[in-house]
Amino acid sequence: MFMGEFQHSIDDKGRITIPAKFRDSLGTTFVVTRGLDHCLFVYPLSEWEVLETKLKALPLMKSDARAFTRFFFSGATECEWDKQGRVNLPANLRDYAKLEKECVVLGVSNRVEIWNRETWNQYFDQSEDTFNEIAEKLVDFNFDL
Repeated sequence: MFMGEFQHSIDDKGRITIPAKFRDSLGTTFVVTRGLDHCLFVYPLSEWEVLETKLKALPLMKSDARAFTRFFFSGATECEWDKQGRVNLPANLRDYAKLEKECVVLGVSNRVEIWNRETWNQYFDQSEDTFNEIAEKLVDFNFDL
């Protein structure tokens, strides 16, 4: 399980260091793709395979399912660590998430998220007031905090 929030920077070549405790769980090869809310999702191969199976099960005849599957898979790339424990993020993914210098790396259960620091701070500030409402809605799904 991934958890925690870490401040990092991305260099001019598009490389970012991921916390060592995340690297161990991600393995030597992992998948980076466009995430929701303009961040990047990083999955260990085992979790990516689970997600891939679920996405393949979506109905091909539904335009929303096709659109989401295209969005998710077209941005996906298999990555590996360099000798310094960094990952080189492709330009299209950096552009999507607006990763320029200051970044936030989050552990979110089965995945890691990489955010532009300013985007993360704005998202967190805007969402902070609604966390109680979200928690109340989750009770409707038999989810107990």
